[in-house]
Amino acid sequence: MSTVDIRDVRKSYSNHEVIHGVSVHIPDGEFVALVGPSGCGKSTLLRMIAGLEEISDGEIAIGDRVVNDVAPKDRDIAMVFQNYALYPHMNVRDNMGFALRQRRTPKAEIQKRVAEAARILGLEQLLERKPRALSGGQRQRVAMGRAIVRQPNVFLFDEPLSNLDAKLRGEMRSELKELHQRLQTTTVYVTHDQIEAMTLADRVVVMNGGKVEQEGRPLELYDKPKSLFVAAFIGSPPMNFLEGGVEGGTDLMLDGGERLALPVAVPGDGRFTIGVRPEHFTLGAEGWPATVSVVEPTGSETQITARIAGHLVRVLIRGRTDVRPGETIHLGVHPSDLHVFDGRTGKRREIGM
Repeated sequence: MSTVDIRDVRKSYSNHEVIHGVSVHIPDGEFVALVGPSGCGKSTLLRMIAGLEEISDGEIAIGDRVVNDVAPKDRDIAMVFQNYALYPHMNVRDNMGFALRQRRTPKAEIQKRVAEAARILGLEQLLERKPRALSGGQRQRVAMGRAIVRQPNVFLFDEPLSNLDAKLRGEMRSELKELHQRLQTTTVYVTHDQIEAMTLADRVVVMNGGKVEQEGRPLELYDKPKSLFVAAFIGSPPMNFLEGGVEGGTDLMLDGGERLALPVAVPGDGRFTIGVRPEHFTLGAEGWPATVSVVEPTGSETQITARIAGHLVRVLIRGRTDVRPGETIHLGVHPSDLHVFDGRTGKRREIGM
């Protein structure tokens, strides 16, 4: 296993820079997710780690070795793609052992590694099948098995679950997490799905426009997003936002002229965006008045769409409720659950309790 160090890395195509001085340190054995919307640079950064894209400036080191000019096959990494890329004429056993045969690994060692990977991934009964006889989840396991048998220092995953349906994605997330807990191999995982990033990774790196917007433990990003971008991206359903001017520190003046009393003082006057996660609203006799538009019961919880002075908000209630469309409800917010962002920069503002 190895550390991965990304040091002020830049990537340009002609005169257009798409990665702007990214630096990330990944300790030995850590599972790091690179997450962000399409075009943010996460896959490009992963491909530079793999050696599939040239680095315009900066350094990438795997272990103690700078690998800028090292061929992909010599970087001691294994990559799993969105496309399973299995050989259709080979059975599972031969697909998993192909890279080792190319390296002229002894036959007995290949058999041993394939058998162990098959045991870990639950593929022992499928070794003689061809890819066409496998489900999507089984094919993805074979692709992971092909990476495992190489015993690399670093695993690289490029949106490996995006081709699976929702149920299989959930199952494969659990299997991936269990696999990392067992192998403890340094892992870099690219996804646009923040649920995957939050549930799988030890640490999440949120990218935006070719830069690192924020990195940290999943719940750190959830509890204290440093910017509006991270606050909007992390969380499902996403955070609610109300924008307006603050007067006297405790009143938010919405653009339509409505005034909302804040549960805690905001430092200074000016324009701010107030954020509240859907599950942090409470229903009661006091709070911001809102008109219910839609009620969506799911059994274990209820999602409510409502409007506060014409501004749409989502409310998540654990359990069930008798609230009906058209009713006026009052939404309370505990001071510790209020997020405040500067209206000009979009950066987080800390508030006193």
